[in-house]
Parts: sequence; structure tokens; C-alpha cells
Amino acid sequence: MKIQPYFDRVLVKRQASDEKSSGGILIPGEAQEKSLFCQVVAVGHGYLDPATGNLVPLKTQVGDVILIGKWSGEETKVDGEDMLIVRESDIVGKVL
Repeated sequence: MKIQPYFDRVLVKRQASDEKSSGGILIPGEAQEKSLFCQVVAVGHGYLDPATGNLVPLKTQVGDVILIGKWSGEETKVDGEDMLIVRESDIVGKVL
């Protein structure tokens, strides 16, 4: 199944989080925090500028690794994989 996000939305896949704490203790899967780092899978076409009515393209591109807010997005499953749909305004930064 393919999903094409609308307008300023971005489909992302969370990257795996660490299985060990900084002290070397193994953390079970249920206790691990969800990663805030995600890889962009698909992007929308952009949003309409309210002042001009022109379509403004998104700055985020497929393949980018981004940082999102802790409570951002709507969780969904695509082909059995957990994904998130977030607005571009929910993206905190891009990993360079």
C-alpha cells in the first residue's frame, strides 16, 4: 500500500531507539522511549499561502532524517510497519 500525504503533511518512519542506557543497562522493548528521530518516507505537495493563494512547496524531502516533537503526529500502520503522519510545522529540525 502506498500513502501520499496531503498538503503540509509528511509520512515518517521512526528510527530504532537504543536498547541500552548510557550506563550499559539493557532496556526491555516495552520500557524504551519512542525515538524522536525519523526518516521521511513521503511528503505532501505543500500548503496554500493564505495571503496570496499560491502553493508553497515543503522543505522536507523523502530520505531526510528529521527530529520531531515528542507528542507529534498521528500513528498509523502501512504494510505492517508503524509510521507517523506529521505536519511540517511539527518538525523540529533536520539531521545533517
